[in-house]
Amino acid sequence: MTRHTVNGLARLSGVSVRTLHHYDELGLLKPAEVGDNGYRYYGRAELLRLQQILFHRELGLSLAEIAALLDRPGFDRLAALRGHRERLAAEDQRRRLLLQTLDQTIADLEGTAPMKTPMKDADLYKGFAPEKQAQYEAEVVDRFGEAAKPVVDHSRARSNAMSKTDFQGQMDELKAIETALADAQRAGRSPDHADIAPLLRRHHAWVAKSWPAPPTADAYAGLADMYLDHPDFRARYETINPGFAQWLADAMHAFAVNELA
Repeated sequence: MTRHTVNGLARLSGVSVRTLHHYDELGLLKPAEVGDNGYRYYGRAELLRLQQILFHRELGLSLAEIAALLDRPGFDRLAALRGHRERLAAEDQRRRLLLQTLDQTIADLEGTAPMKTPMKDADLYKGFAPEKQAQYEAEVVDRFGEAAKPVVDHSRARSNAMSKTDFQGQMDELKAIETALADAQRAGRSPDHADIAPLLRRHHAWVAKSWPAPPTADAYAGLADMYLDHPDFRARYETINPGFAQWLADAMHAFAVNELA
């Protein structure tokens, strides 16, 4: 049987050594054995368990939830794998539809759509899963309490009332703000640098458009934490620039303290 050291498993899986040590400390992924030299050794069973951990992390489960699930009596690994496959296939289909929506919107705005047929308003939202949006909204209320529900309701009503042109204008404005902030990060600016403040004022004002009232210091800092903690938001910011998710969250916190408190 092939055995892997913690360094070998890290190279094999892409999971850092520090994370594997953390999983060991939590009891989530124990090595098959620890040698007299103190080295951790992992076998096939541990590799399959790590695969399950990674699949469930992709689905947004916490480490505590994953541990409870994997250690549940009667846990069926094959059934879990089949369930992962079904969900990933559904997600792949949804992402393909989102790509189609993107292409259609770009062609419509550029005037290059076939026969220059205007894109129907309803087609703007093909591929966006209502359950995903409901999940995001529930997470906001869960994080900030019932006081956040009017914010969610106001944002939803405003989005529903927006025209295609207004919606695109909003997205273009956000892209310009985020691009400028990412440029500042690449230039080596610290998140609390004075040069960043005007950009964060624009970002705060952009967020405020979807809120009943401009977010307070606590609300804006809480929004930064949600951006950082949520895998979807974090992944989006990391595609803009590596490390941008953490940098942006730190910048929002600094702005909340320096200008909103």
